[in-house]
Amino acid sequence: MDPVCSITHETLAPGQAIESATIRPALKRMLQTDYPDWDGKGVISKALLAKYRRRHLQNLLQKSEGEISELEAEVMQSIAEEKVLVQDPDEEDAAVKLSTGQYLADNIAKFGGSWTFILSFGAVLILWILVNTLLLVKKPFDPFPFILLNLILSCLAAIQAPVIMMSQNRQEEKDRNRARNDYQVNLKAELEIRQLHEKIDHLIHYQMTTLNRFEAVQSGILDYLSEEDNLPLS
Repeated sequence: MDPVCSITHETLAPGQAIESATIRPALKRMLQTDYPDWDGKGVISKALLAKYRRRHLQNLLQKSEGEISELEAEVMQSIAEEKVLVQDPDEEDAAVKLSTGQYLADNIAKFGGSWTFILSFGAVLILWILVNTLLLVKKPFDPFPFILLNLILSCLAAIQAPVIMMSQNRQEEKDRNRARNDYQVNLKAELEIRQLHEKIDHLIHYQMTTLNRFEAVQSGILDYLSEEDNLPLS
């Protein structure tokens, strides 16, 4: 027979019922405040418990942080629904579709900051100087002090600087996203640890209460047996 929620009186599917004895006192107080007719026994819906767990986390954040931001709301949603909060940054970057300008900026900046560019560009400069000083002594196309070369270098620097800045802006955006993910993960871990402490304290209290009941029953049985042994034989 499928269990029935003691609050909403709905028939629950297998795996969707939570024993009320295992619910933490803070959540149970919130449920009894909204449902005063509930006696705190039976089973309740897992979805209903997730809703009140989200409210409990919201109260914790409001006490410590004040106003709840969008990031914190996403963290509470992931905890309540038991979902993974963030994905792999490399997979996230690969899923983003880059525009032509962004693609060119990233690759140009990557090539401009490599030893391949430094060595190849140095070889071009040396070749340029040798051609205009040794090979074309009579009619060099760029005689010393290499004004054409200086013009090309100035144009290259003028173009390269904004391209590198574009790539840096994209990298800063990636860093902001990673910092955002780190903040959410740390906040989720802190809230999970708080809930874990509450759960452990509640389970210890529940086990101690159950153990005291067993001890009381055992003491009653022993007293009854001792009284039976002391009865006179007929």
